Amino acid sequence: MSGIRSTGIRAALVTVPVVLGLLGTAAPPAGAVDSRAGGARPGPSLTCRGEGVVPDALVRHRTEIVIDAPLRTIWKLQTDVERWPSWQAPVESVERLGHGPLRRGSAFRWTLPIPPNPSTPATGLEITSTVRQIKHHACIRWTGPAIGEGLRIDGVHVWTFTKVRGGVRVSTEETHAGPQVEADVPTANALLREGLEAWLRDLKSAAEAA
Repeated sequence: MSGIRSTGIRAALVTVPVVLGLLGTAAPPAGAVDSRAGGARPGPSLTCRGEGVVPDALVRHRTEIVIDAPLRTIWKLQTDVERWPSWQAPVESVERLGHGPLRRGSAFRWTLPIPPNPSTPATGLEITSTVRQIKHHACIRWTGPAIGEGLRIDGVHVWTFTKVRGGVRVSTEETHAGPQVEADVPTANALLREGLEAWLRDLKSAAEAA
């Protein structure tokens, strides 16, 4: 699930976004399609092997970006989860709960700091993500809970990778559920948007610099 950034701090729930700041007015990264209310909408929900996000989730966002890099480079960055801290500074640690390349059933546990916000105190977030569907160089879908002090969010996150003129279009969509995020849906959606777009920005920077 997705991520968050405010004054250089981003946290993610498979990725989960919980942070203070005026994220509702944040601009999307260069080349991204912004699916906030009133912006361009990139199309129907994403799927991987026929499975997608929670269709009736109150908290959801979809966005995409074109990255000028080989598909194999982008795929390697995204699926070599143990190396996420090398290009996503807010990710403190990642532990694979298994061996070999990511495949259906693969799981990994990762940690992030979460600053205080109106709903919860500052906490560390532990996320356990499990790959549910995957197609090499095409898509990946994972699910899992993110748990911190006074906070639980259940996320479903889908990524797709498509070769296009100028590189690879990376699309992502995520839904969140939980009492904390559902208590303030507009804010949760704004934070989720900021987190996903920040992740795409980091992925683009890392892939194009490789």
